[in-house]
Amino acid sequence: MRTIMEKIRTWKLFTKMFMIMVVSIIAVSVAISWTIIHMSTDLFMQTFSITNTKVINQIKTGFESYHDSVVTVVSNANQSGALKNFLTEGETDSLSTAKSYYKMAEQVKKLQSNLDAYDVGITIAGVNGRVYSTDRSYLSMNEKELKQHPLTLNSYKEPKRLMYQDYKQRIGNDGKQEPVIVATKALLDRSTGYIYGTIYIAMKERDFGQAFETFTSYGNDVFILNQDGVIVSSNRQDRIGQRSEELLDYAVRLDKESVDYLNGSVLDKDSIVLTEYLPTYDFYIVNTIDKEIALGQMIDVKTLTFICIVIVAIALLIVFLITRQISKSLTTLVLQMSNVTHYEFRNHITVSGSYEIRELGQAFNYMLDELQVYVDKLMETQKGQRNAELAALQRQINPHFLYNTLASVKTLVQQGSKEKATETIHSLISVLQNTISNVSETITVEQELEILKHYVFINHARYGDRIKVSYFIAPECMDYHVPKLIVQPFIENAFFHAFNVKSSGYIHVLVSNDKRDLCCEVVDSGDGIAGISSENALLHSKRSRQLFSGIGIKNVHDRIGLLYGDEYGVSILSKLGEGTRVKIKLPLIKM
Repeated sequence: MRTIMEKIRTWKLFTKMFMIMVVSIIAVSVAISWTIIHMSTDLFMQTFSITNTKVINQIKTGFESYHDSVVTVVSNANQSGALKNFLTEGETDSLSTAKSYYKMAEQVKKLQSNLDAYDVGITIAGVNGRVYSTDRSYLSMNEKELKQHPLTLNSYKEPKRLMYQDYKQRIGNDGKQEPVIVATKALLDRSTGYIYGTIYIAMKERDFGQAFETFTSYGNDVFILNQDGVIVSSNRQDRIGQRSEELLDYAVRLDKESVDYLNGSVLDKDSIVLTEYLPTYDFYIVNTIDKEIALGQMIDVKTLTFICIVIVAIALLIVFLITRQISKSLTTLVLQMSNVTHYEFRNHITVSGSYEIRELGQAFNYMLDELQVYVDKLMETQKGQRNAELAALQRQINPHFLYNTLASVKTLVQQGSKEKATETIHSLISVLQNTISNVSETITVEQELEILKHYVFINHARYGDRIKVSYFIAPECMDYHVPKLIVQPFIENAFFHAFNVKSSGYIHVLVSNDKRDLCCEVVDSGDGIAGISSENALLHSKRSRQLFSGIGIKNVHDRIGLLYGDEYGVSILSKLGEGTRVKIKLPLIKM
């Protein structure tokens, strides 16, 4: 015993928990098994007897109710003079035929009112070749097929009998069939016995089976058999249409021996079989109950569940107390370590517990301090490098813009356009007021638009209105922030380089968003650039450095990358003779 205990002490924590759970589960299983065996016998027979009586009586009552309605319809049809005339009269003029069909329709409506509680289709065929149907989906045969079908021939053999027959109705063109239960009766002249027609009352099997559907369950099945042993209806759809000598034998034996039920084997399962004969249909109702499944359904679920919960609760309580005693300190340390967030190393853990746990906690806190110092230094270095790069870009952008603008003002003064020169200087002042500060700052799209309009005014003052500029800004984009002077360089390049061959054209400025990114576009109808067939090809081409010599699109592209990351930037698409499209992709930012 001492040796065994020593081995148990060396087991891992998981092994100890596993063994305890195994013992608990075995105890629960034994208790449940004993309870089931103790309760099952009495409960099974008692519940079975009650269920059997209800199923058989209710099913029989439902079928008899439907049969009574069918008898009423057939009797009324046999007494209807209008119906008889429709089925026996010869060819007449179109007006008489129309009246005959109208009277027939009214008469059939009255007949069908007796079957309003059921989904059925009524078809009536006469010896004169006329066929009237309330719904062709139940019997889709034409007059010739219907006359030669066993449904009709069997009725003619016993014209005074209302009989129920099964029929396979074709559905669509894929060969599928739907079972239908058809009540048929030959229509006779009472005085002569002459058969002048046949009435068919068809009900689809799925509707016919509603009489017993609510009384079936898993392992508790109902089968409706004809005298040939063919299953005409059942809750087991896979058995419908099959012949079962086994079920027919049980039905005949029960009918002859006058016993309540038989114990037997159905589909290789130990079952209880009950049956009831329906003389009006000439069908058997056969009810089979799988003993194994039924026994499982008869268990007192509440009592069994309560016992299981108590046993499992006790087992879990034992596991919890033992595990908590053994691993409390270690679990606490693991939880605190897991609470350290990503890139946040100032959340020191509380050092407590045994000597080993305290040493581990202190070492972990020391590691957090070292990591925090390293991350702070790294972030400071990256921030300084980024500011230096942005400042270098600013020194490239601002002088070029100012140089080109002053050149425009100089030209206006030389031309003697003092008023335009004054307005141009005012526009220049407005542009500089918004751009002279740190270029890494952002402004709204609305402010950027004002800068663009001032800049365009300067160029129109110098070059005239031969290049039209239009603005298409989505209203919801006005408040988004963009880097200062991000669109103006491309307007400048379009004015100075896009119309060297063409004498006039247009420049469109478009701003929109796709719910994820802000898209700023500058589209011109200028000369275009040869050899550029993709959006990224122009960024590193020699031709781009010549046409975009004002600031260089790569500078703007790199500036955006420094601010927002590599997924954002500038792309250009151009075609010689058609113009150039500059697309600036930015993140959606609102301050």
